Amino acid sequence: MEKDSLIFKINEGIHDMCYIWAREMKSTFKDEGVFIFFIFVPLLYPLLYSWIYSSEVVRDVPVAIVDMSHSDQSRTFIRHYDASPDVKVAYLCNSLDEGKALIGKQLVKGIIYIPSDFETNINKHQQTTIGVYCDMSIMLYYKGIYQSATGVVGEMNSEIQIAQSNNFTERDDEVTIKPLDFAEIPIFNSTGGYADFLIPGVLMLILHQTLLLGIGLGAGTARENNRYRDLVPVSRHYNGLFRIVLGKSLCYFMIYIIMAAYIMMVIPKIFGFVQIAQMKELIGLMVPFILATIFFGMMLSCVIRYRENVILLVVFTSVPFLFLSGISWPQSNMPGAWRAIACIFPSTFGIRGFVRLNTMGATLPDIQQEYQALWGQVIVYFFATCAVYRYQIIHARHHAIERLSMMKNKATEAKAKSKE
Repeated sequence: MEKDSLIFKINEGIHDMCYIWAREMKSTFKDEGVFIFFIFVPLLYPLLYSWIYSSEVVRDVPVAIVDMSHSDQSRTFIRHYDASPDVKVAYLCNSLDEGKALIGKQLVKGIIYIPSDFETNINKHQQTTIGVYCDMSIMLYYKGIYQSATGVVGEMNSEIQIAQSNNFTERDDEVTIKPLDFAEIPIFNSTGGYADFLIPGVLMLILHQTLLLGIGLGAGTARENNRYRDLVPVSRHYNGLFRIVLGKSLCYFMIYIIMAAYIMMVIPKIFGFVQIAQMKELIGLMVPFILATIFFGMMLSCVIRYRENVILLVVFTSVPFLFLSGISWPQSNMPGAWRAIACIFPSTFGIRGFVRLNTMGATLPDIQQEYQALWGQVIVYFFATCAVYRYQIIHARHHAIERLSMMKNKATEAKAKSKE
């Protein structure tokens, strides 16, 4: 009998959990705001961000040239510099002040200043210089202007060294210009592109933030509509705390495991981003990441009283979450307090783990710290969510009892007055 009773309770719990899942799924697709954040935003935002950064690198950065030398060597430098793919010579100026005026108008992003004694010093076997002035407001402009200038200077240095040497063979020339040879092999981000550097973290953050937005929006809607039936066990199906939490979380998990597959696997294929993670490795990371984010969002939903609150809160924290993840600024250079705060959010470990899996070729054992941290957050936030929901249920019960008591008192008073 005890065994039959246990089996009956398990079957009843599963049935009730599925009932709650079905109701939550229905309300999710019925609420336009939640539907937008759960479906449309994860579908469209990755396409938008990926399309913006799809060129990977900045090309043809406009530069002003101030050539005070007007010599054959200076014209050679300008010709080679303009042939570089990252920059283009947009203006030829007669003074440095003209170039500064062009930067002030944002017509150019940098200035190359060639002094009047440029060729004279070269012919005298003396060291000469070239001035490079860059707009530092965007680092990609600085990178293109400066690296192109140093590349052309290196080529001209090699030509001058060969011309001034007494070598007889090409091998002698190679040793003269490069006595210590090296091979430059980029690893991880082999293209050197901005998208391969930034987009993996942004994709994970989109999953994290839209999930928090959808859960918080649904909770805010329930409070605005005074829908205590979503939390209070007013029917047999809601007679169990775990059934409520698991039923709701199952709805969010089923939606977002599909969104995660689309964002993690389809988007990189469409735009040709670096994608070297194996399927099983991605699944192993995404399952705890989505679960941790779900329970984290459900726990935070207790403070969402109005629909607008969650939008302000989550949008405000998007940029800090990206910085705290450590992909835009080294984690080791962050103050200890900020590193501790970063450990609160699932996005921190999710972004770090995904970047190492997808871009650096790591495996789950290699990201054991992030993997274990996410499962730890799943456990902690699950029980925290249960505690929060229990408090809300008790509070809602007291509220319902008070309302019933007030209704009974009013009915009694009305009855007494009618007798009089």
